[in-house]
Formats: sequence, structure tokens, C-alpha cells
Amino acid sequence: MIEDDLLKKWLNDELTDTEKEVFSKQPDYAINQNIIDKAQHFKASEFSKAVDFETFKATYNNKSSMNQFTWIKPLLGIAAILLVSFGLYFTVFNKNLVEERALVSEKTTFSLPDLSQVTLNADSKINYDSNNWSTKRRVNLDGEAYFKVAKGKTFDVVTKNGTVTVVGTEFNVKTRNDYFEVTCFEGIVKVSSDTIVRQLLAGEIYRILNKKFIQYKTVELEPQWTNNKSSFKSIPLKDVFEELQRQYNIEIAFQNADTSRLFSGVFVNDNIENALTSITKPMNLTFEISSPNQVLIHGQTD
Repeated sequence: MIEDDLLKKWLNDELTDTEKEVFSKQPDYAINQNIIDKAQHFKASEFSKAVDFETFKATYNNKSSMNQFTWIKPLLGIAAILLVSFGLYFTVFNKNLVEERALVSEKTTFSLPDLSQVTLNADSKINYDSNNWSTKRRVNLDGEAYFKVAKGKTFDVVTKNGTVTVVGTEFNVKTRNDYFEVTCFEGIVKVSSDTIVRQLLAGEIYRILNKKFIQYKTVELEPQWTNNKSSFKSIPLKDVFEELQRQYNIEIAFQNADTSRLFSGVFVNDNIENALTSITKPMNLTFEISSPNQVLIHGQTD
């Protein structure tokens, strides 16, 4: 125990002169001194001094942020390249997408690149790729349009409710919500909607209304709306009044009126009072024009 105590004091440089003399005469003194002398070569560098915790944490967080930024930086470059690429794509490749439209209460007639003629009804639009027109005659329709197609390659009218395919003919396509109707006036028209595929001859009509399909005939030689008249055959009043709103740019409200009843008839597109009378009188309804663009439809009360 005495030897151990002397060794501890020697290591801590706490020995008295007497204790040093006793300790130096011990048999293992030379070994201990040799260990201490060699250990001097392993002193910690001044550059490795420990820092306080807050300084260490701040340094660590800063390095982490720099490493994270170094990792994200290449991704930001890639994202920028992709953004520019997409911009160029839509600028270069979509500049040939042509759109034609008719606003509410308007109609418009124009020619396609092959001189096919299109008349758009109110609140309708089509678009097509003019760059590929010579190899693919195809238009996308939203609303109602009357087509006089020049003879040539297959001509497709694509709508959300179905597709119409022709070569050279005259036909009308109407697509409004759950209302899809195609009327052939000349030539032959192929119509497909889901599993219902039909080939129409002149004077035949293909209709899907509220998921119910019917096919019937007409004696008309062209759509009546092109002559400022809107015609209907067994159509719910709701759809009839929606068409009236498109033609006159008005808002219609109902009071005690059953708009699910079916209407057959015609209204004119150039006189609002005559149009309202044509619809309401045969259905035992009345109307009130409260402002230039507000109409109230009254039903019969008990």
C-alpha cells in the first residue's frame, strides 16, 4: 500500500524530498520513469483543444447546413433545366394548337385548314392541331357545332361524351353535360359513345340523354340554331332553359316549376320575350323579367 501511495504522489509530483529518495530506490523506478519519458511524445496538439458545447453545436449545425446545400444544389440545377425544357416544349410544340370559340349569346363561322366549314353555337369551342392537319383531321369539341366537311381523309370530332367519324359530309354535334346528340344531314356519319356505336345516314339522329340512348329521324336539312331558332324534341325543361341562358346571356330562377318535364318545340334566338312565351305557354308556366339579365319562371300553384 505504501508503494502504491508513493507511486500516486510521484505521478502527481507531490513527493517530499525524503519520499523521493525512498521512491527512487525502488526496483521498478527505472521502468516507471521510462514510461513517463516516452509518454511525453504523445501530448495533445494545441489545435485539438476542446471547445464549449454551444460553440461545438453551432459549428456542427453550420457544417450540416453547408453539406445539405451542397447536396441540394445539383437538384436545383436539374429542376431549372426541366422547367426551361417544359416551357420550350409548350412554346414550340403547342404553338400549332388552334382554338376557336363562340361566347355566350354569340355564334361564329370559320374554315379549317382543308376549307371544311364550322359554325359554333353559343358558349362552344373547338381546338385542333394545324401542324398535323394534313395527316390527321381531328377537332376537339366542347358545346355545339355544325360541320360541313370537305372530302378527304377521315375527319374526327372528339367530345367528352363520344366521337364522330366521317369522310366528307354535313352533320351537327351537341355535347352538354349528360346530353350528347349527333344529327347527320348529308353523307354517312359514324358515332361511338362507350359501347353504343351507330352509323347514321342523312336525316338520322343519335342521342344519349341522361344515359338513355335513342335514335330517330328528322326532315330538317340543317340545324335550326344556324337560323336563329333552337328546337327540341322531348327534352327536359332544365336543358331547354339552360340553352335559353346561353343564347341570351341571362340568369333564370324558378319558383314552383318542375324542370324535369319534357318539352318539344322551338324558340327564337333574337327576341327574349317571344322565346320565353314559346317555352312557358305550352307548359302552363309564366315568366317575369326582373332586369335585363334576370328572369323568374313561375309554376302553377294550387
